[in-house]
Amino acid sequence: MTEPTAITRNHGLATPPLDRHGRPLHDLRISVMDRCNFRCPYCMPESVYGEHFKFLGNEQRLSFDEIERLCRIAAQLGVSKLRLTGGEPLLRPRLHELVARLRKIDGIDDLAMTTNGVLLRRHARALREAGLDRVTVSLDTLDPALFHRMSGGRGALENVLDGIEAAQAAGFPQGIKLNAVVQRGLNEHTVIELVQRFRGTSIIPRLIEYMDVGNRNDWNREAVVPSRELIAAIDARWPLEALPPRYGGEVATRFRFRDRQGEIGVISSVSEPFCGNCSRARLSSEGMLYTCLFAVQGTDLRTVLRDGSGNHALREILRQVWLRRGDRYSEERAQRRQQSRQKIEMHYIGG
Repeated sequence: MTEPTAITRNHGLATPPLDRHGRPLHDLRISVMDRCNFRCPYCMPESVYGEHFKFLGNEQRLSFDEIERLCRIAAQLGVSKLRLTGGEPLLRPRLHELVARLRKIDGIDDLAMTTNGVLLRRHARALREAGLDRVTVSLDTLDPALFHRMSGGRGALENVLDGIEAAQAAGFPQGIKLNAVVQRGLNEHTVIELVQRFRGTSIIPRLIEYMDVGNRNDWNREAVVPSRELIAAIDARWPLEALPPRYGGEVATRFRFRDRQGEIGVISSVSEPFCGNCSRARLSSEGMLYTCLFAVQGTDLRTVLRDGSGNHALREILRQVWLRRGDRYSEERAQRRQQSRQKIEMHYIGG
């Protein structure tokens, strides 16, 4: 008997599973590549990920067929947003073909990608034509020398700016965002310049508090610049007004310039944790599913994808993983109850 491959959202498994804190599964972030062409110290420091580091082989990464199959099943459980990440996703050959396949999945209404932007000029048009809705570019500073340093000596600012320009020309319907990780004593003094550069455009800078992701970045709370401090500095220059969330579980807190010259966002995982509304799961490029950015272990889906199991079995594994989920790491950290632990590396599952 042929197994059903689609389930309407109003019957059977139509009701999305809720985790132990009552949070639904709405977002799936998919790392399509564990490699990156940068060596940012807060993510993939050169001292660890040098020329002799062994990354995954092609056969170890999920194929486009496997990713599409998993995303179709995830959509049946309530996922409506997909984001392609890395490593650097544009290192994955023919990524636009995967985008075109994911675009056709019933129930997916938001298809995005996060990239360092270096290769974006080459691929922006094809990604847009394949159906990508929006792009987020990591851009920590507009100071060329500091940018080169923060990329681990691998990146050139002008290439990223060229990529952003190409993305603008491609016309992604849900626009372009910039992610800037702000660290005290490193790039905090360049935030105003970054905001000024994109003020008056449709591009939205998002300022991210420096987080204790992974185990390699020597995170120190003293290096965190609280979002409220950044907002106060920007508001003193260009008055701001708060905007309401566009949807439940939105990560960024949004502000609009009072003179209507655009908006900015802040992501305050350290100073103002938002675990209570988190609806995201993350899939590594080798098929491990993680239910938190700060997870210590995941669930192996690659084996199930390759051992002949049917869609029903895979769907039930996904459902059970989410039902058992109790993650609230950032809230526990803020409450000083979180003990030091070995966390999964950010480059492995995306941001």
